Amino acid sequence: MGDHLDSVLEQWAAVRPDLDASPMGVIGRLSRLARLVDTELQRTFGEHDLDRSSFDVLATLRRNDRPLTPAELMRSSMITSGAVTQRLDRLVARGLVARTPSQKDGRVVHVSLTDEGRAAIDRALPDHVANEHRILAELNDEDRAALADLLRRLLTSLERN
Repeated sequence: MGDHLDSVLEQWAAVRPDLDASPMGVIGRLSRLARLVDTELQRTFGEHDLDRSSFDVLATLRRNDRPLTPAELMRSSMITSGAVTQRLDRLVARGLVARTPSQKDGRVVHVSLTDEGRAAIDRALPDHVANEHRILAELNDEDRAALADLLRRLLTSLERN
């Protein structure tokens, strides 16, 4: 069973047989999957009145189970440093997180979940995990583990650069 990228590779092989275009098959599939998966994840986040970044901040605070500084939050989540302040401002305005000045150093702020924020992430998380299981349903446990290992190797090598 072929996909769109198989056709693309066949076309390149026909017009440029001198060129090994096989990386296009991997990178193209990763790109297409990322877009499709993002759409599927966003649908579930939207059902909980969240977006990817908001979910990520709430989930990061929940799994750490302690207040974090914005820098710790950035390192422990998947949002960029430029987005942290903006994302926190929105979550504070919605009453989902609170900022508290450090008692040791007034320049440091700690971010924590409010009761409403904890409830929001605890409602969204099971639906998110179920959605991810649904997205990966075509793969058995062995396939998932192998894919995770391959992606980990590729990600680690790119992050080193």
